[in-house]
Amino acid sequence: MDPHVTIRTTVSLVVVPVTVKNSRGELVTELDQNDFRIFQDGIEESIAQFSAEAFPLSIAVLIDDDLKQSMAEKVQKTLETVAAGLSASDELSLWRFDEVPESISEFIGDSDTALAQLKRIDLSSSFPGVGSAPMTSGPRVNTQAPIGSLQKSAMAMGHPNYKHINDAIYAAAEQLQDRPRERRKIVFLISDGQNAKNNTHSYEQTLKLLLSNDISVYAVGVGEANLNRGITFLGNNILSKYAHATGGDLFYGSSREDLQNLYPRVFEQARNQFTIAYSAADTDRSQPYHSIEVRVKRPGLTLLTRDGYYLNDQPNPQ
Repeated sequence: MDPHVTIRTTVSLVVVPVTVKNSRGELVTELDQNDFRIFQDGIEESIAQFSAEAFPLSIAVLIDDDLKQSMAEKVQKTLETVAAGLSASDELSLWRFDEVPESISEFIGDSDTALAQLKRIDLSSSFPGVGSAPMTSGPRVNTQAPIGSLQKSAMAMGHPNYKHINDAIYAAAEQLQDRPRERRKIVFLISDGQNAKNNTHSYEQTLKLLLSNDISVYAVGVGEANLNRGITFLGNNILSKYAHATGGDLFYGSSREDLQNLYPRVFEQARNQFTIAYSAADTDRSQPYHSIEVRVKRPGLTLLTRDGYYLNDQPNPQ
């Protein structure tokens, strides 16, 4: 992969990453510009630039630190596999969250350092009465509380009503927003999808930040989220809502083997999207939000792309 591949942009150019899958859920990579049509607010636009090249990734990894014990143990045992999915030009940062998001690392540009950080993550202190840590102690790295970490109450631990997914994604998006536009920016979320009602940031506020900065959410649903696939596909699950609206994707893992296979697959999919760009010169600038629809001419294919963008908040081209 060429780490210098880029789509050069002007202020009026809208860049849209697109994932294409066949009926078996496999990535389709052999399409060209003539296979696509793109619409803004229901009006077809001319494709100005097109790329099928792989892009380097900037990944904010969000790990749910309020899972049930059996699932948390499976997740922790597979976290090292996250580093295996990185290419030489990718970078990642690490977060965990329950009531509040906690930054574990800034962006790491090599897999060895990433692996060392992933090995230090300990989810076992999330459960009341587990080990020798007090019930009110926060998450730990090698049995030591991280600097600046916030303690959570024993009542909150293991209780889905105290978990703030919106706030965690918002914090990760703020970290990602200044990464260069020639990098694909994604939030990689491992969670059971249980979300509290009293997040500081609403879904709408968080989605606006994501869309304004070309950030996609890729989620791996674990635990009970894996048992509710029918509900999830109807859009009632927060993981599904974020993934669908931002052009990311949602996967499920119930076993250690599932998770180990999923992590590299997610990164490979995000890295190998088609990139379509069109001019937005005639857009009604009095309206902040504009819908996007991408169609493919070949039958039997499924497209994943973001629902739209916020014109007034488009980042300046790099």
